[in-house]
Amino acid sequence: MTKSPKVALVLGAVKGIGKAIALDLLQHGIRVAATWFDWPESQAAMQADFADTGTEHLIQRIDLLNPHAIDGLLEPVIDRFGRLDILVNNIERGGWPVVHGRYIPEQWDLELATTLRAKRWVFEAALPHLKASGDGSVVNISSIAGMVGRSGPASVLFNEGYAAANRGISLLTETWARLGAPEVRVNELMIGVVETRHGPQTRGWGLLTAAQQQAIVDHTLLARIGRIDDVVRAVRFLLDDAPFMTGSVLRLDGGYPLGGEAVAPMPDGVV
Repeated sequence: MTKSPKVALVLGAVKGIGKAIALDLLQHGIRVAATWFDWPESQAAMQADFADTGTEHLIQRIDLLNPHAIDGLLEPVIDRFGRLDILVNNIERGGWPVVHGRYIPEQWDLELATTLRAKRWVFEAALPHLKASGDGSVVNISSIAGMVGRSGPASVLFNEGYAAANRGISLLTETWARLGAPEVRVNELMIGVVETRHGPQTRGWGLLTAAQQQAIVDHTLLARIGRIDDVVRAVRFLLDDAPFMTGSVLRLDGGYPLGGEAVAPMPDGVV
């Protein structure tokens, strides 16, 4: 493994997508500062798996819903590593109608604070350090909920607040690309149903009927649920292989937004 001078900050890295992205970076020799807050039962495994990579890392427990806590997020990172080159903005609260039912004001506020506001505060804190690197990169993780909303088979997956927050991420991505240029690229990875994000390894999936689960798969052109490795490879592409790409949205959804509408056979015509 070739060591890299680069340093990445990965949010929500205790399990699932965030953990897999952090491990991939560590395995490529990139030093990682990773955050966690919930799921303390997964923290020991996180520590062990990170240590197994042999790459230097820093794990911080922080409540990203507290903007004042975010003010102190970067200081230990810079003290430890001296720089920041990559931000993987992976924090959200996926609003499941089948789990939470009808909205109450507290749930609405929590979804927007987690999925949208926390990303903004972290980016603001990280931007000066990313600019100082001269070749910074930000990947905002979002959901196709921002495109499809609460409609079709996804009606049981995405609440309106979650969908609205994810649409807002696209606006932030464009604004941040302007703020970061030319030293920092900012792109968005908009994901569909993935095994640990609205997929079979989540609590909500188990509450769906077999028919509801199959309807989601049937609406996906590639006829499967996304895998964590699909997301990891897409993040790796944005970081390593897209140097002329900024302010863009890369969709990784198996074609879900295009599903449900068949292409009719071409008619013979009259001439």
